[in-house]
Amino acid sequence: MANDSNSRAHAWVRGYVVHQQIGYTTSMHIEFTKASIPGEIRKLRAFDRRVFKKADLFTSEEWREYESFWMLLNGTRVGCCAFQRNVDFQEDIRKDGRNPPKMGSLYISTTGILPGFLSKGLGQLLKSWEIAYAKNQGFRRIVTNTRERNTKMISLNEKFGFKTIRKTPTYYSDPTEATVVMELRV
Repeated sequence: MANDSNSRAHAWVRGYVVHQQIGYTTSMHIEFTKASIPGEIRKLRAFDRRVFKKADLFTSEEWREYESFWMLLNGTRVGCCAFQRNVDFQEDIRKDGRNPPKMGSLYISTTGILPGFLSKGLGQLLKSWEIAYAKNQGFRRIVTNTRERNTKMISLNEKFGFKTIRKTPTYYSDPTEATVVMELRV
C-alpha cells in the first residue's frame, strides 16, 4: 500500500466458511477504506455502540485523535479499527493519563467486528491487515490493549505473535477490570 493517506487496500479472499456445521467455499470482496474525519464520526460512534458496551465507547473528541479504517465485506461495513501513529500506550500507568510519543510505534486503539459477523474469520483478516498496514507504513512496533476478560482478542493477538507486556488492574470501569497491554515487533 502506498503512503498516500487516501489510498485503499483491496483484497480478494477465497475462504473456507463453516455455516451451521456445513463447510462450503465462498468468494467475498474485502476492502479497507479510510474513514473521513470529521465527516464520519457519527458513523464511527454508531458502529462503536453496536460492538462495545457503553463504558468502552469513544467520544467524538477521541475519534478525532485516531486514524480510522472501515473493513467492508461485499460493500457492507462489518469491521473497524483505529490507530495513533508514533505513540506508546501508557495512559494506564502515567499520572497524567496520556500516551507519550514514540517514533516507530503504532497504537491500535480499537479493533471491532459487528456481532452478526463474528466467528467467520473476519477478526483474523482485520488483525492481519492491521499488521500489514503497520509494516507497509514503516512502523517497527505495534501496541494495543484490551479488557482482561476479552480472551478472544487476547488469543487472537497471541496467534499473531503479540506478547503481553503488562496488566494494569482497575483500568476499566463498569465493570472494574484490568487492561492487558500487548506488543508486537514488526
